[in-house]
Amino acid sequence: MSSNTINASDSSQFVNTMIGNSAASAGRSASADQSHSWFEAMAKAWGSALDQQANKVTTLSDQVSSSGTNGPSDSPSVLTQLTAESLKMQFLSTSASTSTNAIGQALNSLGQK
Repeated sequence: MSSNTINASDSSQFVNTMIGNSAASAGRSASADQSHSWFEAMAKAWGSALDQQANKVTTLSDQVSSSGTNGPSDSPSVLTQLTAESLKMQFLSTSASTSTNAIGQALNSLGQK
């Protein structure tokens, strides 16, 4: 019997891959960006990852709502894939917000000392 649990290293690896792929798809690395700080570069990389995921969700949503010759493609496989990509978007959005806020608070605390 296989286990379907997700551990922290898998989640971390997924997030790192999404950020890295987004920066790479933009044709640059986050550190080579014209950012003024690593914090700004990280925020831009998160934004790029979120944009990429939002495009996937939008494409699948268009497939569900568009009317082709046979009407909308509301097959269970497309709806399931849309749900999975939407949940991935939610995960990325929460992770981006949490990491940005945590690092921002740490930088604020460091700046006050």
